Amino acid sequence: MKSIYDVQQLLKRFGVFVYTGDRIADLEMMEMEVKELYTLQMIEREEFQHSLLLLRREKSRIQTSQHKK
Repeated sequence: MKSIYDVQQLLKRFGVFVYTGDRIADLEMMEMEVKELYTLQMIEREEFQHSLLLLRREKSRIQTSQHKK
C-alpha cells in the first residue's frame, strides 16, 4: 500500500466509497472506516497501520500547505 488511492481500493473491496467534496473530511471519514474494518477484524493489522499512516500523512500535508498560503 503506497498511496491514498490504495486505501480507497481497500475500502472499495468492502463497498465503502467516500466523497464529501472536502478532502480533509474525506480523509477523516476514510480513517474512521479503516478503524471500523480493523475493529471488526476484516483487515489485517499491517493493512490497518499502513492505511492510517498514509491517511494521516496526507492530511498533514494538506493542512501544512493550507497554512503556508
